[in-house]
This record gives sequence, structure tokens and C-alpha cells, in this order.
Amino acid sequence: MPGSRLTLTDRESIAEGLVAGLGYAEIARRLARPTSTVTREIARNGGPSGYRPSAADVATRNRARRLAPPAPGPGDAIGAFEDRFAAVMVATGLARMPARVLACLLTSEGATLSAAELVRRLRVSPASVSKAVAYLERLELVRRDRAAAGRRERYVVDDDAWYRASAREVEVCTTWANAAREGAGLLDGTPAGDRLDAMGRYFDHVGRDLARAAEHWRGVFTAQ
Repeated sequence: MPGSRLTLTDRESIAEGLVAGLGYAEIARRLARPTSTVTREIARNGGPSGYRPSAADVATRNRARRLAPPAPGPGDAIGAFEDRFAAVMVATGLARMPARVLACLLTSEGATLSAAELVRRLRVSPASVSKAVAYLERLELVRRDRAAAGRRERYVVDDDAWYRASAREVEVCTTWANAAREGAGLLDGTPAGDRLDAMGRYFDHVGRDLARAAEHWRGVFTAQ
């Protein structure tokens, strides 16, 4: 059947076709297979002069066993969660590599890893990790730490990172609200003025709600 794996019978037909001097396209037509499938099969298994159906069948089965994924274990489940978690962050606006780094840090034992550990876990270059960490530092989600002299630099997600991040968002909302109110004053009585006034009131409301939440969580972290 086209699309399914070649059987030993298929391979014997290929060998017979080669002995008869048929071209790859004709052999493929007789098997109802793409020519590329026959071409690849022969090239992988000795070429037109060295093709042996039984040996080709055994070799293909061995390759399949080597490529088969290992049985999933606890570590695989955590890795799969990290991938899903990072995908959620990407879908909500975070760049892909910073999202992967942050997911790794959050699922690590102490929310801290070295650059080398991140490189090994993510299988990316040190430069990619460095750029991602720099980005997360600007968002105040990650900080660098060197606890002891000569110790490798580590990246840390503090328990109060979310408070710092929300406090930053409060500043953003306040800045937008003030700018919109200024424009509303200049364009008072016009549709543009009304639009900017509504925008200013919206960001003022959101900023106040975020500020209240940030103050609540600051108290929680201070008490710990």
C-alpha cells in the first residue's frame, strides 16, 4: 500500500526488477510506490549492484529500533511540561527563548541554574542563553547571582519576582494614563479628546487595581 513501509516481499520485487534491468521508475510503478521510495531504499542498502532484499529488511528494522524513542519517565514528563509552559508564555507575548529559559528556571530545584546547565537542558548556544537572560533581567523576572568567590554565575527567579514585575506594570499604566489625560485636556470637547479621556481613565483604573494587588503580595513576601 502506498505510504506504508516496504515489506520483505516488496524488497524481493525490487531485487527482481534490478536483475531484469528495470529502471527505478518502472520498479516503483509495479509496486505502486513513489519513485523516491525505491531510489532511497536501493541507495541505503548497497546500491543497484549490491542490493539484497533480506539484508535490506534486517537493516531497516535495526534502524527503526535505534531511532525509536525511549520509554517515557518522570524526567520526560517534566520536560514536556516545560515545553507546554513555554508555549503558553509565547502565546501571551513573551519571546520564545526567554520563555524556555524561564520555564527551566521555574521547574528547577531552587529556581536557579547556571548558564552551563541551561545550555545543556535547552541544547542551545551560550549566546542564546545570555541574550534570553538579559531580556528577562530587563523585565525584572530574573537576576544574576554569584554567591561565593570563583563560583559560576547563576540565574535566579526570586519569590518576589512577580511583585516586582507587577509594580513595573503599574508604572507603565500610570505613564499611559498621564499622557492620555494631557492629550484629553488639549483636545477637550472633541472626539479625539473624548477618546483620550476614556483611555486615560481605563489605564488609571487598571493601574490602581494592579497597585492594590502588588501591595497585597508584597505583604505576603515580607511576612515569609
